[in-house]
Amino acid sequence: MVLPPTAYPLSSGPFPVLDLILTTAVALFVTIDPVGLGPMFVGLTAGMDQRYRRRMAIKGTVIAALILFFFAFAGDLLLRALGIGFAAFRIAGGVLLMLVAIDMVFARESGVRTATADEREEARHRADISVFPLAIPLISGPGTMTTIVLFMGRAHGDLAKQAVVLGVLAGILALTLFVLIFATKVSRILGRTGITVLNRVLGILLSALACQFVIDGILASGLIPGKG
Repeated sequence: MVLPPTAYPLSSGPFPVLDLILTTAVALFVTIDPVGLGPMFVGLTAGMDQRYRRRMAIKGTVIAALILFFFAFAGDLLLRALGIGFAAFRIAGGVLLMLVAIDMVFARESGVRTATADEREEARHRADISVFPLAIPLISGPGTMTTIVLFMGRAHGDLAKQAVVLGVLAGILALTLFVLIFATKVSRILGRTGITVLNRVLGILLSALACQFVIDGILASGLIPGKG
């Protein structure tokens, strides 16, 4: 059984739309991590000219956008086709986002939100890194795909809220493209320490949001009498 939108603590305050914008923006910003992508993109395109970097940034972001918008519109249908209840997906999504948060807080690279060392090494021998590893898994990784499906599910049946989620997604992708194009300058401004501190703070916020998704899933599952 799916809870109505008013059942979600994060979107039931006096300004539910603003709450939805903020929570969606934080979740997508953290899982896509435009700031953290900057230094990685610089490393993957080392020795290449600015024209090549710009082309890879635009192409990779567009491909990632197509993937994420596909999951936004078809995610629910895919779950139904597989016989997966949305309550179960909320719990699974919360667990996955918690793993992403742990990676961020402890500055680890498990491949959940970033490319692994082997994947980055393979990418260095590619003439085109836009699809792999830029679009997948760096921009549209498992955590980001899960996040967009969860938030579209949270806004189920409400076209205005779904439009808000999609608008926030477009905004974060636009910010990601901006950071990639000016990756060298952004990395220099923030510095390695600044990027690390920002990622850890955002990781703590994401861990709280992940817990909320797990709680939502348990409540929606009917496992607790009178709460389903």
